[in-house]
Amino acid sequence: MGIEKMAVLGAGQMGNGITQVAACAGIEVVMIDIEQKFVDNGLATIKKSLSKLVKKDRMSQEDADKARSLISTSTDRKDCKDVDLVVEAVPEILELKISIFKELDEICKPGCILATNTSSISISEIASATNRSDHVIGMHFMNPVPIMKLVEVINGNETNTEVTDAVLEAAERMGKIPLMCNDSPGFVSNRILCPMINEAILTLQEGVAEPEAIDGIMKLGMNHPIGPLALSDLIGNDTVLHIMNVLHNGFKDDKYAPAQLLLDMVKDGKLGRKTGEGFYSYS
Repeated sequence: MGIEKMAVLGAGQMGNGITQVAACAGIEVVMIDIEQKFVDNGLATIKKSLSKLVKKDRMSQEDADKARSLISTSTDRKDCKDVDLVVEAVPEILELKISIFKELDEICKPGCILATNTSSISISEIASATNRSDHVIGMHFMNPVPIMKLVEVINGNETNTEVTDAVLEAAERMGKIPLMCNDSPGFVSNRILCPMINEAILTLQEGVAEPEAIDGIMKLGMNHPIGPLALSDLIGNDTVLHIMNVLHNGFKDDKYAPAQLLLDMVKDGKLGRKTGEGFYSYS
């Protein structure tokens, strides 16, 4: 089940990053989004990233040009019809993912692996929307994709071992370190990370310390590269809230209940870097 051609659904921050690392690994890849402007923006980001790598002597111009030549773009999901692997990287909305996987199941050739880059949604639930649940798997890349080494590989209840092996091999080919887990709310990464972020938000909410002190203590005392509040702003406070709700609903345990301050910030549109304001100002 070698992966020689793949498609990435979504040309945003995650999608264009996945496209880039796949192309740099010598895999032919088509990047697909619903509007041409999204595709164009994603491709421009890839070109800028490759140019930076060349300037920093981390890649030759020849290799950058070769990677770029392996990337094509489209606004039509039917262009997934002959690929070996599809990686879906659209917003974390269950209904949207279900709809897309139903469509992919009809479009893609038999044997094509359908992977989701979801950070918390059940792989088995997504797989149940298809007639190939044994060929559905989670490939949770970390942000920023070209830099972060981890790919969290999540097996659904029916994922075939050959599918898992093919995905592990593809991730390694992309220069990543794939680590496996089974389907559970938040998987491993966000089951541990987001409650920590939520606890930092509770600490701020209760007036224990200011944001700079909370983040500084975690960076200097725990050797974290970025503080939890700044990380929440980077991830997107709405995304953190979504993951906390997945954990809360999945485990039925109030220890996963999102902080009221987080709820209020999302309601007020203070989502972090993408809106210019979160726990810090980015204007």
